[in-house]
Amino acid sequence: MTTNPNPPARAGRREWTALGVLMLPLLLVSMDVSVLYFAIPAISADLEPSGTQQLWIFDIYGFVLAGLLMTMGSLGDRIGRRRLLLFGAAAFGTASLVAAYANSAETLIAARAVLGIGGATLMPSTMALVRTMFTDPAQRTKAIGVWSGVMTAGIALGSVLSGVLVEHFWWGSVFLVNLPAMALLLVLGPFLLPESKSPRPGRFDWLSVPLSMAAVLPVIYGLKELASQGWNVRYALSVTVGLLFAALFVHRQRTAVSPMISPALFRSRGFSPAVVLNLVAAFGMMGSAYFTTQYIQSVLDKSPLEAALWSLLPSVPIGLAAPVSAQLVQRGVPRAYVVGGGFAVTGCGYVLLALTGTDSLWLLLTACAVLACGIVAVMSLVADLALSAAPVEKAGAASSLLETGTEFGGALSMAFLGSIGTAVYRHEIPASAPAKARETLGGALAVADRLPGRAGDALATAAREAFTSGMHAAAVTGAVLLAGAAAAATLTLRRVRVRENAGQTDRLSPSGV
Repeated sequence: MTTNPNPPARAGRREWTALGVLMLPLLLVSMDVSVLYFAIPAISADLEPSGTQQLWIFDIYGFVLAGLLMTMGSLGDRIGRRRLLLFGAAAFGTASLVAAYANSAETLIAARAVLGIGGATLMPSTMALVRTMFTDPAQRTKAIGVWSGVMTAGIALGSVLSGVLVEHFWWGSVFLVNLPAMALLLVLGPFLLPESKSPRPGRFDWLSVPLSMAAVLPVIYGLKELASQGWNVRYALSVTVGLLFAALFVHRQRTAVSPMISPALFRSRGFSPAVVLNLVAAFGMMGSAYFTTQYIQSVLDKSPLEAALWSLLPSVPIGLAAPVSAQLVQRGVPRAYVVGGGFAVTGCGYVLLALTGTDSLWLLLTACAVLACGIVAVMSLVADLALSAAPVEKAGAASSLLETGTEFGGALSMAFLGSIGTAVYRHEIPASAPAKARETLGGALAVADRLPGRAGDALATAAREAFTSGMHAAAVTGAVLLAGAAAAATLTLRRVRVRENAGQTDRLSPSGV
């Protein structure tokens, strides 16, 4: 190990203030994933969208965001991350205003698409700017921990905020809350945020843009539909087409003179393991959410707003997970053991989920809290590992790959664990139940409401027990997979050495330091 004669400068009050400004748009971008949960009935009554239009109102934001993450991360490296961030804030704010006052379903869908474009610029830009502002390894680990915690909390807060706003105002208010934060970013960003970009960016590879979208969107669409609708050749074909385009995209990156995603990133020590482990962490996070949200609403029979408020409780300890894991690494505990321990904690959360009965609210909330703490600890440390390993000039592309992996991991989890839960549910539900009741818990409860007296109660009880059995099977599977992830992370990261200040110093240190 060589001694660095010029240690990285430590961030001061200006950088930490800038981090606070960056967290506001990040929080809102993550909240927009779930902010329509309670607004959609009011939107349906006002705009009268068709069934297909209603699905697009929900899904277009996430699809556009996922499809453009790699494009925007690479673009920020070329034109400047601050410039792209401010452009994204302006687009996000404008689209929020249009969405709030949309007078047709088509206008709202278009506005949500532009919100997805803005979100795709904001997410990798914020993480890349954190990488460039915090060059001291210890401070960078803390800052990325804050980034991860805010990102996770935003998804939980979105549904609750929408419920509160729709109850007291009109549905457009769920979009107007974005405006103050975006205005603050546009005013303070030019003064607080440094501009950073690659000194030798090369020409932008426009052919990679449609290839990346064709690789990402069909796979995520197919996986999500397989989770919600069950096996269908059309959805499997969608995943296959996406994978074929992914192969073409990889080939393009290997052969292009100036690729969108440089293959050299994956030759950086620690980067590839970090991307894979981040995907596995997203798998663990979304797999549990798929079941717990349905459990609170449909098994425990809570209203949507009650369910959202109860779901906030597990978010409380999340704020401690990332700082504690960062502190452990800074005190000398090898990063490999902390990441492996985070996966093990997540696995314990799945074990608790497997022990949850049909009337176990507090056990379920405890399981969610344990699981979320483990996931946030892992995601903050592996994000820090990836950005430490990547050259500073490629921070935007590195960030976009991490976030695209998160989208893939979440979709894969819902498809895989959701399929297990659905298969067990259909096996456990009585064969005499109506066909609609044998498909999903929601369908069974809808049928039960129309049946008289004890017949309806019996069907509802059987369906809730069958769903809980399916959740148990998925949770056991998740616990086994997370135990394997804990072992794999510990063994893999023990052999990883990364440059803690890549691109600025030649100092090498073990990943556990």
